[in-house]
Amino acid sequence: MSKEITVKTYNTDILIVGGGTAGCYAALTIREKSDASVIITEKANIKRSGCLAAGVNAINAYIVKGRTPRDYVEYATRDAAEIVRDDLLLTMSEGLNRVTKKLEDLGLVILKDENGEYVARGNRNIKINGENIKPILADAVDALENVTVLNRVAVTDYLVKDNQIYGALAIDVEENVLYVIHAKKVICATGGAAGLYRPNNPGFSRHKMWYPPFNTGAGYAMGILSGAEMTTFEMRFIALRCKDTIAPTGTIAQGVGAKQVNSFGEVYDDKYGNTTSERVYGTVRENLEGRGPCYLRTEGITKEQDQELLRAYLNMAPSQTLKWIESGKNPSEQSVEIEGTEPYIVGGHTASGYWVDTNRETTIKGLYAAGDVAGGCPQKYVTGALVEGEIAANAAVDALSKERSSLSVDEEYINSRIQTKKEEIESILNCKDATFTTEQLEEAMQKVMDTYAGGIGSHYQFNEKQLELAKEKIEQITELSEQLQASNMHELLFVYELRERLVVCQSVIAHLRARKETRWHSFAENLDYPESSEEWLRYVNSKREDGELKIIYRDLVKRGERYEHSN
Repeated sequence: MSKEITVKTYNTDILIVGGGTAGCYAALTIREKSDASVIITEKANIKRSGCLAAGVNAINAYIVKGRTPRDYVEYATRDAAEIVRDDLLLTMSEGLNRVTKKLEDLGLVILKDENGEYVARGNRNIKINGENIKPILADAVDALENVTVLNRVAVTDYLVKDNQIYGALAIDVEENVLYVIHAKKVICATGGAAGLYRPNNPGFSRHKMWYPPFNTGAGYAMGILSGAEMTTFEMRFIALRCKDTIAPTGTIAQGVGAKQVNSFGEVYDDKYGNTTSERVYGTVRENLEGRGPCYLRTEGITKEQDQELLRAYLNMAPSQTLKWIESGKNPSEQSVEIEGTEPYIVGGHTASGYWVDTNRETTIKGLYAAGDVAGGCPQKYVTGALVEGEIAANAAVDALSKERSSLSVDEEYINSRIQTKKEEIESILNCKDATFTTEQLEEAMQKVMDTYAGGIGSHYQFNEKQLELAKEKIEQITELSEQLQASNMHELLFVYELRERLVVCQSVIAHLRARKETRWHSFAENLDYPESSEEWLRYVNSKREDGELKIIYRDLVKRGERYEHSN
């Protein structure tokens, strides 16, 4: 008996795609500033979804006493070797402390000293008890009026005509339902992309990675396919982590002042530089040159520091605490081995994502981007994502208030898109003779990216010939992905997630090929162009036109300048 899809329709003022950090805060802002109706689509459950699902133990973007928002902008600019949007970084930095206070008002526990001041951890961080940070945000959203949360619903396509967005199409992850969501404005808050490259924990542990494995680059893919301009996908993010557990290293480095050392006990931090990418690069080089393994030197720390680290990791990365317990040795008795992860595309740590204006509107009219999916503004972390959710929400509300009449919708176009999508879904659900499984093609994609586009297996290095092969092979896998089958809606989600990742892979390869220099060691280690060049102090952007990715070069938006769309 063939499976059929039911179509359900919703109408709303503002659709928020993704119920994570930025999405939740966007909804809170909208309801504070207006009576606009809101729908949030979340493919998991908003209570424990997104990057905050497991909690965090620090706010990593905060303007501590004696520092200014401009200081934060300068730090992020240095770390990204100047390929940032100054206007986006400044507007983000100016809101960091405001949203932190709002989180505290909602119930987040922020540690304070005897004077009632937040306990700082370094120049930009404050300590929190953040295991329940996501439920706090979700509960606040749940209490809002005229806000509908559609859990277990994944948006797969934007409805865009003549560069104007009219809503989106989505699938129910459990029931045979296709949702048509008509919206006057859309805020994309889907996060970045994991799973493009083969992870350093393969097999049954492949989910143990730095970034949520459920973040597939859906927002990027939908924007790319709809003709949105994207930026800086070549600035990949590779995290330096505790080996095997992939637990954060910052808590050790900042918490107890541990230095990076090689197998001879030599400190190599300053030898390669101290930017985020250089710390990864130094570890790679030490291993390649025979001085590995590399460690964070914790041997000799105090018993009190031992307990502090055990508690800190139990709160956010329990596997690291369990590893210490299972080994029978505390951190003071053995240093912690470190390694780099596979590359990710994430606009919260690097500058990859949608090309937006200061209101976080994309080049598609009525579509906004916030958080990890928005480009040009690295080092956002939790609070920066909240600020961007706020900025995008305020801009969407303001735009709604200025529009005297609703946009006229091309019913014929919308109905055609619905029918095409319905037929596509039913075709996948009723297919009986697929040659490959989704998992097989996903592993093939990850192997291609690892081998030819600078993954762990090639020490994050690549050359032009390899990228050419990567492009060719990813295109072949993309063709094969059109012939997959799914026995239910949950498996259908995996098919669409693979296709999303493949679209992002194509953009990553195009961007890596377009920047002919090595500006960030490891993040984009181009063996054909091993040095950085002043000529490349510009943005590498891209836009899909007639099925092909067109590379666009843009001048830097420097201090005191603001970029606004001219289209």
